[in-house]
Formats: sequence, C-alpha cells, structure tokens
Amino acid sequence: MGEEKRTGPLAGLKVIEMAGLGPVPLAALILAEMGATVLRVDRLKAGASFLNLPPEFDLDRHGRETLRLDLKAPDGLALMRDLAAGADVLIEGFRPGVMERLSLGPDDLLAVNPGLIFGRMTGFGQEGPLAERAGHDLTYLALSGMLHAIGPKGGKPVPPLNLVADYGGGTMFLIAGVLAALFERSRSGRGQVVDAAMIDGAATLGNLPFALLAAGLWQDRRGSNLLDSGAPFYDTYETADRRHIAVACLEPQFFDAFARLLPLDETFARSQYDVRLWPAMRVAIAARVAEKNRDEWWAVFADTDACVAPVLSMGEAPDHPHNVARGTFRRAGKLVRAAPAPRFSRSASTPALEPASGRGRITTLEAFGIAPSRAEALAIGGVIGE
Repeated sequence: MGEEKRTGPLAGLKVIEMAGLGPVPLAALILAEMGATVLRVDRLKAGASFLNLPPEFDLDRHGRETLRLDLKAPDGLALMRDLAAGADVLIEGFRPGVMERLSLGPDDLLAVNPGLIFGRMTGFGQEGPLAERAGHDLTYLALSGMLHAIGPKGGKPVPPLNLVADYGGGTMFLIAGVLAALFERSRSGRGQVVDAAMIDGAATLGNLPFALLAAGLWQDRRGSNLLDSGAPFYDTYETADRRHIAVACLEPQFFDAFARLLPLDETFARSQYDVRLWPAMRVAIAARVAEKNRDEWWAVFADTDACVAPVLSMGEAPDHPHNVARGTFRRAGKLVRAAPAPRFSRSASTPALEPASGRGRITTLEAFGIAPSRAEALAIGGVIGE
C-alpha cells in the first residue's frame, strides 16, 4: 500500500504503532484501513510471536510497513524520536513505565513534537494498585463486574472470547480517544496523552446493567435478567439437528410475531412479561423449537420481525445471503475476515488483505520525514533490520 494509493477519511494521518499483541495491533489495522499511514515499529531481534501465524493470516502485519529497530543503539533512539517528530499519533500497549525507560515516554516525545497524540493502551491504566500487573481480557472483565453477569443461571461465568475487554473496551476506546484528541488538537494545536485501560472500557460497556441494577431492575446474578438469558424470549434454543436458533423478541410486537409463528400457547402469548410464567414458557419454547431443524426454523422466521436468527458458525457466516449482499466479509486465498467498518459515503476504507511486502518501507519512512539515504545507512549499520 504505497503512500500515493491511500484513501479513506484518515488519508494523510501518520501513525506509529509500537509492536505488541491484542488491542493495539487491531487499532492500527483499523486506522490503516481508514487511510492512515501506519508504521509498525518492532524490536530488531523480535522472536516468534505468541500465535506465530503465517504472514497471510497475521493481521498484525497487514496494511502497514514494519520497521525492525534497535532502540538501544543511539542512532536507533535518534531515529525513533525523529519518526515521532513527523507523526500525528503514536500508540503503544506496554506496561506503565516501559516507554519512559526507553527515553520515549510522553515527556520525551512531546518535547520534539508538541502536537503528538500519545495513545497508551494497558489493562489496568497508568496508575492504581494493579497498574504494574499482567493480565488478559478475562482478567479485566472479571474485575469490571461484567464477567460475573455472563453465563447461564446456576452455571459458572463464561469467557465471551476476548471481544469485550480486549477489543470492545480496549481497541475501540483507544481509537475513540485518539480521534477525540485529534479533534481537540485541531482547535488547540496541542497534543496530549490518551490513557485507555481495558478495565475502564469494559466497565463503561456495562453502564446499562449497572444503571438497571441501581434502579432495582437487575438482579446481581447470572441468567436472571432480561439480557442475560434470564428471559425465555432472549436466549438460544437447540433445534432438532442439534444446532441452535437465537430468539431476541424483547418488544411486545416482536414477541407477538414469534408466539404466533412458533406457535406458543395463548397463555404465554398474552403474558410476555409475567416473570412467574417464564420457567414454563422456556420449557414450552424449547420443546417446540426441538421439533424442527435450524434452517427449517429460519425458513419460518426469515421474512418476519420476530427477531429470530440461526446461530451460524464462523464457517457459515460469510456465506449468509445478507452478509454476501453487503460484502460484510472479504476473502484473500484461505483468509476470510470482516470488511472494514464503519462505512463512509465518500471516503471509503480499503481492506488490508495481505501483509506488507517491505518494498514500501522507504516510502513510508519518507512520509515521516526520514530520508532514504539515512534509512539505507542505518540498515547497513545494523540499526534497522529486515
């Protein structure tokens, strides 16, 4: 993806990504697909990654060039500071203090570029008693109160993949903070630090259940509420072929359509929100759903507003007619991945479906103000790697 080919709403934005795992690489990919020029800076002698994916499947390498750099060498540190001087944004996901120990902390880099947006992604934030501790999505979700609410009644909490804290509370809040800081810079001319913590983001995503709990409309136990499988009309049910359908007819008009087409006994159909009937209603729905295969039920509900959907596997989802019509997924060889989102009416994002070849590294460095001759000299001197 050469500099001249970039389109999208963020075309012209220059971003440095300090290589890492999880939320920061996904943020970098999204920014790159929106048109930003992203340079991923990795250690000179970085070993195999945690997952060690082949390059064609490793989205951490897609959409941007990678610069392997010796940050312990004076020339490497000088190059890093000059890159920051030519950047709009730097994002990193190290533990608190790591960038400072490299002499690349906010004070160091804002001194050379007062307009730099310095995005910091951690699990626990830059301060607090757990700030130095390691963790993963499940750790932060557990401490936000949200993991306690996810799982079946009488069962244990269930990990919702790593979608909630890592990517919902992490990636998306980091991007929102960076873009908000860029907007503020357009008025003030000044950069600033964005402190995005996954525990904060996961807790923020839970604002509705917290509000319902305070209002006395939520029970602080799993599987007992409107949105956590406690309601029989907001849950999944096994079909005759041992697959599942998702039933989500919360509002009365949608429940009416569901009850009519299932069909559901009139006693239940007239009493959607009578909690006393919910156990018996669940048994009745489960028994009826078990009479047909998943796709047979989809044929019944597909053209209605009953809010019923087949639970598709990851292998099936890209071929669903709606996803095909919208181009929700993109394919590149064996790789199937989501297309960029959201969509823009004029400045479309460009999906990054293959790893950078390395041929555009010099062009990318030039975009950050680094002359090709300097880059070549540093490569010869072993400061820059392949």
